[in-house]
Order: sequence, then C-alpha cells, then structure tokens
Amino acid sequence: MGRRKDETRLRILDAAYEAFWRSGFSRTNLDSIARRAKVTKRTLYAHFRSKDDLLGDVLEHQAELTRRRMAEIDAQLPEDREGVVTSLFAQLAAWQDRQRRFTGSGFTRLAAELADMPGHPARAVAARHKLWVERWYAQRLRRVGVRQAERKARQIMLLIEGSMSLAVIHGDRDYFAAAAEAAKRLL
Repeated sequence: MGRRKDETRLRILDAAYEAFWRSGFSRTNLDSIARRAKVTKRTLYAHFRSKDDLLGDVLEHQAELTRRRMAEIDAQLPEDREGVVTSLFAQLAAWQDRQRRFTGSGFTRLAAELADMPGHPARAVAARHKLWVERWYAQRLRRVGVRQAERKARQIMLLIEGSMSLAVIHGDRDYFAAAAEAAKRLL
C-alpha cells in the first residue's frame, strides 16, 4: 500500500473506532464513519469489505496500540508485587479521570454487544486481545515472584474487568481502589 492509501486507511480506522466506541456497533453506520473520516463511502469500501470486517480491523488496530501502551506501562512498573498491583489499578483510575465520559473497555463493550453473534470477526479479535492482556499480567506477576501467576492473572483480570464495569455503571472510581485491595489479598 502506498503512503497515502495507508493514511486514508488509518483515518478510517480512527474514525470508525471513535464511532463504534461512542455509539456501539449497531447504532453506527458506514455513512457516518465515512463523513467522520472525510472519505466517500466508495473509498471506505475500497479499504473494507463490510462493516463487520471494518470493526474487526478497528479492534486489531486498537489491540496493537494497546500493546504499545502496555510496553510503556511495563517500563514504569515497580519491581514488587504490591507495587505492581497498586500501579496497574492506579493507571486504570487515571485512565477514567482522563476521559470526558468514561465508558470502560471498548473491547468488552463491543464483545458484549455482539454476544449473540459468536462467529463475528470482532469477537475473535476481542478474545485474542483480552487473552494477550491476561498473559501480559501473568508475565509481570512471574517477574515479581508470584506463584501460580497464570491463575492469579486470571483473577486480577476479573477484578480489572469488574472494576471497569462498575466504574461505568456507578461513575465511581473507588471501584479501582477496592479491586486493587482485593488483588493484593490474592497475592
């Protein structure tokens, strides 16, 4: 792909992510994505076969961005168990604080919206991404000497997902602190 074509594709992916994240999959249409990306619908279809494929590619792109962010987070993590857990949940709370309207994980929200469509390409991307994150947590826990790191990472993943969901429902960032406290007890 040429540079200009790559830039157009990226602009469409960014516009689509914003639209899907804000409005959900079913309430977003390709016309609004094309307008937001400042392309024609024909150009959009030149890059993506369907709305379903576009959502799958959007999530793949976001997963890659998340992996980059996680590398930055990793560089800042303390080298002790309690510090790792405190830092992870503090960063979640800070993420909520930076959002104008916190809506949690786009991966989780979109997968839930598509729950009745198990073969949807975006569901597969979301599942792979969440598994990658869980394994990332396990690696960090192993690095600070946590036994049964995979099991503990799964439990922490539940606390993270739950705290994000409840922070959205109640608009209360204290769920992150409660989840961090529970995670520390696990370790």
